[in-house]
Amino acid sequence: MKDASELRSGKGHRDENFPVASWLIHPRHREPIVAFYNFVRTADDIADHPALPPAEKLALLDRLEAGLLGKGDDDAAAVRLRSALAAGHLAARHAQDLLAAFKLDVTKLRYRDWDDLIGYCSLSAMPVGRFVCDVHGESRSVWAANDALCAALQIINHLQDCKSDYLNLDRVYVPLDALAATGCVVEALGEERSSPALLACLHRLAERTQRLLSESDVFPIILNDRRLALEVSVINTLAHRLTRILMARDPLSERVHLQLPAVAGLTLIGILSAASRRLGRRFSAAPQAPRDA
Repeated sequence: MKDASELRSGKGHRDENFPVASWLIHPRHREPIVAFYNFVRTADDIADHPALPPAEKLALLDRLEAGLLGKGDDDAAAVRLRSALAAGHLAARHAQDLLAAFKLDVTKLRYRDWDDLIGYCSLSAMPVGRFVCDVHGESRSVWAANDALCAALQIINHLQDCKSDYLNLDRVYVPLDALAATGCVVEALGEERSSPALLACLHRLAERTQRLLSESDVFPIILNDRRLALEVSVINTLAHRLTRILMARDPLSERVHLQLPAVAGLTLIGILSAASRRLGRRFSAAPQAPRDA
């Protein structure tokens, strides 16, 4: 095989749950973000490939890392990202963290508890937002809000796809202790619809994700780049809506994804919300004229 991109599923950055380098992002920042996305998507599709044996998946992920670090030119996605990183004086660390997460996807099929799942998110999700912040020259002081948002987005995806992940990959991100707390077993994820016990488990996890999202609500306000702040606000708005859906519906038998009209409406709400909040912050930070005695 000459190039790992031959294993791509066909999914692109416009097919994701949440915006990736949308029109809100300044054009000069889109190229490295898209290069990062294509590298990550290639690695993700390798880890999720239904026909490849685990050893071959791990070897291909190692080869992608070698290309990222300049130790090979076999994979175009790695070469493009390496070039983008060099042009922007950016580190490869975030991409390497994601490769570590995809190796976990190959070798680790169950998660013990919430902390175990968040540990996975620290490799599989948080580095994505951190990279985007680095591209925009943002301070590491925004990382806590970024990490909360990115972990929430990852867990939303896990809850949406819990049935297909189990049936197609025997991969379960629903924490085992959360299942046990409501008297469920892993096999319940493969049923046509959720039992009352499983639904209670999934709804509790969605509620916990909503609380995690509340930690990221400040994210659009603390970013320096206005256009990035608008995109983050849109993502945060979409995520809040999806968690509310997951708190009310059954992902095994009901639609838990947003349709295009809802996405468009929530995008506008997210933009207006960020614009008004940032304007309010600017006025509150402006020096006040002294009052006459």
